Amino acid sequence: MRTGRFFVSPPQKPMTRSDLVEELAAKFVQLTHQDAEFAVKAILEAMNHALVRGQRIEIRGFGSFSVNHLPARMGRNPRSGERVTIPERRVPHFKPGKALREAVDQHTAAQRQTAADQS
Repeated sequence: MRTGRFFVSPPQKPMTRSDLVEELAAKFVQLTHQDAEFAVKAILEAMNHALVRGQRIEIRGFGSFSVNHLPARMGRNPRSGERVTIPERRVPHFKPGKALREAVDQHTAAQRQTAADQS
């Protein structure tokens, strides 16, 4: 689907933790569903704990996770318009690796081509 000059892919169902467990169990038949679920949970918990401690996570070919610091700032209450102080906070940030960016770009280009061929 094209809107203006940007290509917009049709909405898709997001991959959930359960979908990830199913895919892992299907790919590695020696793993039971329960083992796959334990593995996914353990990896996500380890990543969560590392980010909470402020550590950076790098997965070559996939990307890196880090924690960004957002300083305090002034904002506005949308209802009343009054000025509000927004406190500083730390937020997780994901930066895709080169291989992931290129794979997504190739897939998007293929979708664009298919959409153009159908038009």
